[in-house]
Amino acid sequence: MPQDVTFDLPFEAPVSEHLAYARERHLRWVWEMGLVRSQAGFEEYQSWDLPQAAARTYPHASAEDMVVLMNWFSLAFLFDDQFDSGSPDRADRIAEVARELIATPLRPAGTAPRVICPITVAWAEVWAHLSDGMSLTWRTRFAASWGRFLVAHTEEVDLAAKGRAGTLGIDEYAEFRRRTVGIHHSIDAGERSRGFEVPAQVQAHDLMVRMRDLAADTIGFMNDIHSFEREKRRGDGHNLIAVLHRERGGTWEQAADEAYRMTSECLEEYLQLEAHIPVMCEELGLGAEQRDQVRMGVEAIQHWISGNYEWALTSGRYAAAKEGPAATAELAGRGSLDDLLAV
Repeated sequence: MPQDVTFDLPFEAPVSEHLAYARERHLRWVWEMGLVRSQAGFEEYQSWDLPQAAARTYPHASAEDMVVLMNWFSLAFLFDDQFDSGSPDRADRIAEVARELIATPLRPAGTAPRVICPITVAWAEVWAHLSDGMSLTWRTRFAASWGRFLVAHTEEVDLAAKGRAGTLGIDEYAEFRRRTVGIHHSIDAGERSRGFEVPAQVQAHDLMVRMRDLAADTIGFMNDIHSFEREKRRGDGHNLIAVLHRERGGTWEQAADEAYRMTSECLEEYLQLEAHIPVMCEELGLGAEQRDQVRMGVEAIQHWISGNYEWALTSGRYAAAKEGPAATAELAGRGSLDDLLAV
C-alpha cells in the first residue's frame, strides 16, 4: 500500500534521453565488477531499475556521465543492503568498508583502495570519473557530505546489530534520517552532471543550507513511506512509519497518514524558501553567471525531489508483494542476495 502513496509535486520530472544507452552499459559493468554475484541477485537488481532513478535525478548529464552516475547508484544502494540482522558481527566489516569509501575522495583520484572488495574497487573507479573536472572546493564539499552519510550508515548498522533499530524517538529519528538518506552529496553530484558549481557563498547561506536540509527530509520521508513494506519484511525499525507507530500507538494506517502529513509539511516549507532565492541573490550581489549557477543548483534539488519520487512509485525494490529468493532474503533480514564485502 505505501508504495502507491502519491504526492502533488510542482516540479517537472524530465528523463534523460540517454537512459537506454546508459542502462545497457551500466548493467554489463555491474556484472563485470562483481556487484552482483548470482543470477538471482542480478534479476533482483534489474527489478529495482536504478538506471531510471539516475536518468530522472540527473536528466541533463551526457551519455557517458550518465553511465558513471548509474554505476555510482549501484554501489551505493547495494552497499546499503549488505547488513544481515542475523549476523550482527558483520557490522565490523561494514564499518571497515565504509571507512575505505570515505577515504577514497580524500586521496588522489585513481588511487587503489586499501580495503579490497567489489564495493571499494567499484567506488575507486567511479570517483576517478565523478571528480574529473571539478574544483577542490566541490570535491571537498562532496567528500564531507559523502562521509557524513557513510558515518550515519554505520551508526544505523550498529543500532540494528545491538537490537536497537526501533528505539529512536520522532525528533531524534528525523535528524538521523536527514543524514542516512544521503541527499546532500547526491545534490552535489547534480553540479557534476551539468558541469557547473554553485558559488561557495550561496552554499554557505542560511537559505540554501535550510533548503538542502528540507529536501533531504522530504526525500527521506517519502522514501520511508514507499519502502515501508520492504523494510517491514526485513524487520527494519529505521522507518518513519514504524517510529510513529511505536511512539504514538494507533493503527498502521494512522502512522502512515501522519508520515504523509510530516512529509507534505517539509515540502511546503521547502517551496516557501525556494521563492526567496531571488532575494538571496540580490543580497549577495551575484552577477548573471552566478545567478544562472544558482538556478541550476535549485533545479538539481528539484530533480532529486521529483525524480526520486517518480522512480520509487514503480521500482521493484519497494514492491509491496515479492516472491522468490529476494523475498526469502528480506524475510531473513537481508537486503541483498549477494555478499559484496568479501574479496
